[in-house]
Amino acid sequence: MSETLALLVALPVLTALIPVVLGRIWQKAGWTVAFVGTVLHLALVVQLARAIRIEGTVSYAVGNFAPPIGIELVGDWISATLVGLVSVITLIVLIFERDRNDSSDAFYSELLLLIAGLSGIFVTGDLFNLYVFLEITGLATYALVATNPSPRAAVASLKYLLVGTIGASLYLLGVGYLYISTGTLNMADLSQQLAEVGYTSPLILTGFVLIMIGLGVKTALFPLHTWQPDAYTESSDSVTVHIAALVSTAAAYAIFRVTFAVFTPSFASAVPVALDALTIAALLSIIIGSVFAIMQTNLKRMLAYSSVSQFGLVIVGISVINETALVGSLVHLVGHAVMKAGLFIAIGGLSIVAGGYELEDMRGIAQRAPILSAGFVVLAFALVGVPPAVGFVGKWNIVLGAINSGDWIVAVVVVTSTLLTLAYFARVIERMYFNSPISIDQTAATDGGQARPSVPFQTRALVSILAFASVSFGLVAIQFITAITPIVGGYLT
Repeated sequence: MSETLALLVALPVLTALIPVVLGRIWQKAGWTVAFVGTVLHLALVVQLARAIRIEGTVSYAVGNFAPPIGIELVGDWISATLVGLVSVITLIVLIFERDRNDSSDAFYSELLLLIAGLSGIFVTGDLFNLYVFLEITGLATYALVATNPSPRAAVASLKYLLVGTIGASLYLLGVGYLYISTGTLNMADLSQQLAEVGYTSPLILTGFVLIMIGLGVKTALFPLHTWQPDAYTESSDSVTVHIAALVSTAAAYAIFRVTFAVFTPSFASAVPVALDALTIAALLSIIIGSVFAIMQTNLKRMLAYSSVSQFGLVIVGISVINETALVGSLVHLVGHAVMKAGLFIAIGGLSIVAGGYELEDMRGIAQRAPILSAGFVVLAFALVGVPPAVGFVGKWNIVLGAINSGDWIVAVVVVTSTLLTLAYFARVIERMYFNSPISIDQTAATDGGQARPSVPFQTRALVSILAFASVSFGLVAIQFITAITPIVGGYLT
């Protein structure tokens, strides 16, 4: 059953070759192949979950070369949940995408490569292969951003490419320093070798700093977030959903794995300033991301800065080095993907009716698109942290963990961020429900003009499902918490 881990990466890579080839003779080949490939990927995730339920954590040595020399893939409940999220969000994107535009076959090949890269990040047990999968994810994402036929999208893609390449290079350089010090790249072996070499070694400290800066770029932590607002804003709606829900999620998970599977809490005890710096960066991301979100008039850009803030919450939960906070961080990591995917799909649907993404375009939109507006409100309040939604569960645990560790500043900032999140969503909701609709030209409002654009049924359905999921996941989050708590406890011992 452990071979499933390799198939999670191999299947989308091999499938990615098909749309471009088959597309020459079949117009709908790209979407169909991507959909079938993603369904098969989800089936593999289910198979992995069954293996984990029976065996516990599973591992696979690629080519039967045992670690630490060989490449190791590792699966547990945390990674299985996140890989499953990749499959589900991709299926949602494909359903959302189907009737919106004429995407090329190359688009679907890039989407499948993105699935492969993300899956690899979540299951790899090797620092160098983490770099490889980060690069696959990055290259696929840069190309997807550029698929929007707009000069601004091309510029945003180039900016993303340049910043992302710098981040990846810093990460790889940091990994090189660790390899020079220990002679190994396997995460489990590295954790032992680092302790023997000594955490205060200049090479190890430099390696940690470079790796965290590189992953901070990928996660879009302040002040390394500059690529994100443009990438979110200029991408097509379906690509934005994928970036917002999964790409930074994978980078944040990589920070979690490096912090606990490689450096371990012993490093934090030996070099407390290292985790203090990570905490400060996360706290700045929370506050500055929220403040910038309040200042935006474009809703996609507002949600981009919101993601800077929300991933700051995830990282601060990691940097506290406390079981409760870490569990809350992982819950919020999963919940944020669901909530932000729903919000971007809702904004994409509302823009069809409103004619744009600007804040003032949303005036009175609830009268014209009641289902999408209601779904947006539910998802917004879930992200704010209103109980019983999943946003509340994650933030509540982060706050409790911070208080238990005596990190009162962290607790205060997290609570403050909730109020700031409410502030930027309140501006949108007020215009949706409490402002008069923008006046419509009389000709356009009659048979003499074009019919009012209609939102596809699947868009309304997806927003409704994700809004329901954001609340229901909060109600059943205790089951996820019960499953991951032993894993988290193992990282902390």
